[in-house]
Amino acid sequence: QVQLVESGGGLVQAGGSLRLSCAASGGFFRKYAMGWFRQAPGKEREFVAAISWSGGDRTAYRDSVKGRFTIARDNAKNTVYLQMNRLKPEETAVYYCAAERNWYGLGSRTATDFGSWGQGTQVTVSS
Repeated sequence: QVQLVESGGGLVQAGGSLRLSCAASGGFFRKYAMGWFRQAPGKEREFVAAISWSGGDRTAYRDSVKGRFTIARDNAKNTVYLQMNRLKPEETAVYYCAAERNWYGLGSRTATDFGSWGQGTQVTVSS
C-alpha cells in the first residue's frame, strides 16, 4: 500500500476555487486507482471523485460536482489532484485522498474499496 499526504485546503469564498494535491509514497502509485472523499461535521464520508490506474482514462464524479471539479493524476510526480471550481458553502468538509486496495482499478465510488487514506485537508467555503 501507499502512504498519502494531502495539501491545498484552506478558506475560500463561495464561487472560488481550490486545488487539492495528494502525494503518494511507498508503493507503485501508477498501479492504483485513486479517489477523493469528503466528510462534513456530523455527516458520513461521501464520494467526490475517482480516477483509474495509470493513465487515468476513466474518471467518476458525484453528480453535484460534475462540471465544477476535475480529478487528474501525474504519475511522474506520484500525485493526484482535485481542482475545485465554483465552490459552495455546503461543500465545507475535510477532504481525503485514498488509494484502492487492489491494483488496476477503474476508480470506485465505494469507500470500502480503498485501503490507504491520507490524513485529510480542511476546505472551508464561506458564504
